[in-house]
Amino acid sequence: MTIDQIKKDLEKHVGKEVNIHYNLGRNKYENYHVVIKKLYRYTFLVEDSIRVKSFSYSDIITKTIQIEY
Repeated sequence: MTIDQIKKDLEKHVGKEVNIHYNLGRNKYENYHVVIKKLYRYTFLVEDSIRVKSFSYSDIITKTIQIEY
């Protein structure tokens, strides 16, 4: 999977709710139910009712995060 493929896939889901499973390491995980807000060149923004977070496309490639549409 390449960054261009990831961007095209995420473009289809901008403005929609997704679940993000974030691997913090050492068997620690965080789950977010968020809306994909905006895509940038190297990162993308997600937002829930409390905060805005950013992730890089390489996080998906390295499986640091997993997105369920």
